[in-house]
Amino acid sequence: MTGVLAELVVPALIRGEVESGDLVPFGGRGGSAVFRAPDPNRLVARLGLRDASRMRDVAGLPFDEIVDYLASLGDQLVLETNPHLQQAVEYSAQWSDLTTPLVRSSFEQLPALFAAGAVRELADATIGIPYLEGWVARRMADGRTASIRAMGARTVHVIAGNSPLIAALSIIRNAVARSDAVIKTPSNDPLTALAIARTMVDMAPDHPITRHLCVAYWKGGDEQVESALYRPANIEKIIAWGGFASVTHVLRYVQPGLELISLDPKRSATIIGPEAFATEETVRDVAVRLATDIGALNQLGCVNARVVYVASGQDDAGLARLNALGEAVHRELLALPEAVSTTPKWFDPELRASLEALRSSPEFYRVIGGREGEGAVVVSQLDEPVEFHRSLSGRVANLVPIDDPAAAVAAVNASTQTIGIYPESLKETLRDALGLHGAQRLVSLGYAADPNVALPQDAIEPMRRMVKWIVDEQCSPDQVTPLWKTGAPA
Repeated sequence: MTGVLAELVVPALIRGEVESGDLVPFGGRGGSAVFRAPDPNRLVARLGLRDASRMRDVAGLPFDEIVDYLASLGDQLVLETNPHLQQAVEYSAQWSDLTTPLVRSSFEQLPALFAAGAVRELADATIGIPYLEGWVARRMADGRTASIRAMGARTVHVIAGNSPLIAALSIIRNAVARSDAVIKTPSNDPLTALAIARTMVDMAPDHPITRHLCVAYWKGGDEQVESALYRPANIEKIIAWGGFASVTHVLRYVQPGLELISLDPKRSATIIGPEAFATEETVRDVAVRLATDIGALNQLGCVNARVVYVASGQDDAGLARLNALGEAVHRELLALPEAVSTTPKWFDPELRASLEALRSSPEFYRVIGGREGEGAVVVSQLDEPVEFHRSLSGRVANLVPIDDPAAAVAAVNASTQTIGIYPESLKETLRDALGLHGAQRLVSLGYAADPNVALPQDAIEPMRRMVKWIVDEQCSPDQVTPLWKTGAPA
């Protein structure tokens, strides 16, 4: 730890104002670095929005103005010219689990995420722009007319730090929903959300979208801060990303009037049919696609491939095909562009020891690579994953031979998020069974780490839950028989 790092100040941003007083020290994840931030106990009274009527300004924004605001913000989020993003990249080497090239690559995606077309698609696919713009009338079967509108809520976003794009997506969702947000930043990325928020202040300090965003850091589980903030009088919804601890901290405060939307950690998998071995060309294609699903963002995401079920067959010829595929995947993994994947910053020593132990049993497992912490492919010679498959990380995957792709369905459960599948036709064969077993997203092999944010996530539609669905019912006695005439509910 250097003196420069110890002196780094990570301000808070509260409704358009940058706060950098009353500083206290915090440690980065693993104690790798230190930063100073405003004492959250002194800020907490200003984070929640007790007076919901103060949301009238943002609630009254035309949707086109929201789109224009976000598009203009995206134009300002260019790494080469944005000093706030540049600072976030500089210090990411001290906190982030991502390497600097991957952080840079994520930041370079920001303008496209905020582009007008992307924002419109997000709004229309997840909620429906008419419901955001005003009251949508519907004539019901019993004769009444129901007018429905999606309205913003007072929210806290407890975001994860395994991708800078999570901070950006949270800010976009908040603006589209016309909500008020407090973003709690993670210790392994305390600067990305702040960098975007400071850019908003630089661009439009008095705009309602700017004024309905707070960004602050406090240690997760700080009871003094969270018991004061997590109250229905202050907020209505908590959107919690991240690990078991993050969700557990929040659960104790859930009560009537305070909803938890949990985007908790999942595991992903891959299913590859026998068509992968049709020709040398298809083997190469499958290898680069699978390497991408394993290596993107250095396997830090829930979406990444880890256990890969391959219908190679389990006889000698099938295992030979599988071992050759494992070699090809490892080669392609090392050849991925640094904007997609790099040698990880850290390799789990327990995982390394487990890999070394497997090397002594080549009749059961073939371990390809991994000696230099660059990533590895473990090829099972039996139809079972390695015992430590839940610990696979640092670009390490396990290929498992099966005879029939349908056999992989039994390994799927409610914690399975993404399943990369090859070929396309196999998805149609398996998707109903996979969905019943708990799979949440099926995607073409090679695209697991490239989700579209306008689609459902973790088997829910987060945006539909982030807003409040308000109903205005119009009932006329000549169209809806009144209770005072029937004497009993319908």
